[in-house]
Amino acid sequence: MVKLRVHNLAVSLDGFATGEGQTFEAPFGHAGGRLMEWFFPTQTFVSLSGGEAESPGAGTQGVDDALAAAAWKGVGAEIMGRGKFGPQHGPWADEAWRGWWGEEPPFHTPVVVLTHYERPDLTVGETTFLFRALPPEDALALAASVADGLDVRLGGGPTVVREFLHADLVDHLHVVVVPILLGRGVRLWDGLEGLDERFDIEVVASGSGVVHYLMTRKDRGL
Repeated sequence: MVKLRVHNLAVSLDGFATGEGQTFEAPFGHAGGRLMEWFFPTQTFVSLSGGEAESPGAGTQGVDDALAAAAWKGVGAEIMGRGKFGPQHGPWADEAWRGWWGEEPPFHTPVVVLTHYERPDLTVGETTFLFRALPPEDALALAASVADGLDVRLGGGPTVVREFLHADLVDHLHVVVVPILLGRGVRLWDGLEGLDERFDIEVVASGSGVVHYLMTRKDRGL
């Protein structure tokens, strides 16, 4: 059975998974890179960003890297919100924007981008972006149909993850609590009271200062 998995979703101590004021230059708004500072040194990030080709084996290993790497294992498609693809709002005034990732996005799979506004599908490198206006259940069905029997990764941002949690569709939720206070932005947990009752929860602390929460969906038959 295809599972829906969330990985490496970083939140501040006050629950914000992105800052305020997203722009083309600042994907996380005023948070800058602070939510992902634990991730950038890892061997997984170095490899995804192309640094492995220049310096094989570069990057740190350990807890952060092991959990970061899990996001790329057994995944055949991704679902993301429009805000993860880019900072535009409303009708697509400029279809020249091809995402944050350059000419070789790290996904190498189909990616369902949830948007209320039509846009032709886009292939960049080995990644095809499918722009669709779909509710969570239908978006998951589409992603599963193109995932070649593998799992589907729910890539965010926080609003999209919250919608799928409300719909009770998430099987695995990996949240990384980062020891910063953002004060404003988009929160993850609003309206999700009692969520913990649906999941078995493991906690792993890292020497980098972050704490990983690994939440696995309980048997739905219980």
